[in-house]
Amino acid sequence: MEQGEVTHITRVLSEIKRAISTKNPIQLKTLSDKTIHEASSSQDPGHITLAVVVYALSKIIERRDYDRIKRWDLFSKKIESTIDLAIKAIQDKNMSAYDSYLLRARKSIESISINIKPYIAQVLRKAAINKGSKIYEHGISLEQTAQLLGITQWELSEYVGQRNISDVKENLTQSTKQRAKMALEFFS
Repeated sequence: MEQGEVTHITRVLSEIKRAISTKNPIQLKTLSDKTIHEASSSQDPGHITLAVVVYALSKIIERRDYDRIKRWDLFSKKIESTIDLAIKAIQDKNMSAYDSYLLRARKSIESISINIKPYIAQVLRKAAINKGSKIYEHGISLEQTAQLLGITQWELSEYVGQRNISDVKENLTQSTKQRAKMALEFFS
């Protein structure tokens, strides 16, 4: 891993910590999207896990589910501490430790509270599907994306089918007139 990538990931992780402590769901979603872009390029499971965890946290905060979680402050400190450990691991270029800390963060979310455990599991599943659609938008195959996230191709294709991927700026095609003009210029 190059130093520039280490610096970038460290900065993103620090911003994630700040967004959790200030309960800023918009910033968390933005950071999740940044991370998913990186994950699409590298297809690194750690980046994918991070994107899903951050997106799930954004949903928990956005919907004010933290009000239903006993000891939210303790939980958020635990997540922030795990992120600190992930930062240290990435700075030491220890990718297996980095991945393990991110999995620990995900498991912490999964075990938040017995009262809302089924709901949190659903949030994490939907977060994985949502982030999977973003990876798919970046050109990774549906099968490979589903495998990376541990979801079924059916779940992912159902979600992707509901979205109009052609609305994504990078996927818009040019009109027939524009394509004909480009072809004429190319062959002239």
